[in-house]
Amino acid sequence: MGTPYVREAVEDWLAYLATERQLAANTAEAYGRDISQFLAFLAIHLNRLPDMKQLLSLSSRDVRAFLAARRGEGVGSRSLARTLSALRMFYKFLERRGIGKNDAIRAVSLPKLPHSVPKPLTAPKATALVDGVDIASPDAPEWIAARDTAVLALLYGSGLRISEALTLQRKDAPIKGRDMLRVHGKGGKTRVVPVLPIAREAVERYLALCPVRLSSDGPLFIGARGKQLSPRIIQLRIAGARAALGLPDTATPHALRHSFATHLLGAGADLRAIQELLGHASLSTTQGYTEVDRAHLLKTYDSAHPRA
Repeated sequence: MGTPYVREAVEDWLAYLATERQLAANTAEAYGRDISQFLAFLAIHLNRLPDMKQLLSLSSRDVRAFLAARRGEGVGSRSLARTLSALRMFYKFLERRGIGKNDAIRAVSLPKLPHSVPKPLTAPKATALVDGVDIASPDAPEWIAARDTAVLALLYGSGLRISEALTLQRKDAPIKGRDMLRVHGKGGKTRVVPVLPIAREAVERYLALCPVRLSSDGPLFIGARGKQLSPRIIQLRIAGARAALGLPDTATPHALRHSFATHLLGAGADLRAIQELLGHASLSTTQGYTEVDRAHLLKTYDSAHPRA
């Protein structure tokens, strides 16, 4: 990962992200991969492992060459934007620690990102996915089908990210009349979300059927081997349910979160309330759902209004 001094600076930066910035583990790991790929590229680009002096004297052209090489490997604009953001954060860290600065990084523009609108499911399709996920795995033990149903019920019923649902601890389980859930989201931020009775019942059924005695401080949702459930398992289960139930390709774990927000908005919920429930740092992120709802309203108008 570069010469010893560079390696130490990178390790200090990653520790800073995890402790002081409290970035999510997945985000910190992605940033770690970004900086490793950057240094590996420079080793070839400069014909040697870069030292700190070289890092601080890189030109904008050097950075653009790295991004171009990554794009040539098939990396998309969103990943490139994250990579450049990681590099900017690393160089800002070096500057704040008094190691040195490099303004060339700031001169490189972020790749343009395509404007995307969340793709929620209709209420009937979202309900069908939650209730019918066991159809995708008819041979699975009953407790596993109950587990998957409970996970999806929380995604759609409380608007959780899949990572948030799978990092819940046993002591956090919404049972015994609890109608609220404390969630640890991105950036170490905590929020409280409501839990529907049907989601609470799904969690209670899973716990009643689960063959493993779960530790209070351990994961609420576990895999067949007793460890924290992997997001990949839920993704595969939904992929199977799509085929079995005839659902669109947009039926994903995150689509249930989008559906939660869009259906609340369509029912008249306040945008800022939805922002709080989703844990969005910026209202502009939540405002993307207004485009989805507007499209739905226009479609309804065109099909129902006598003068349309």
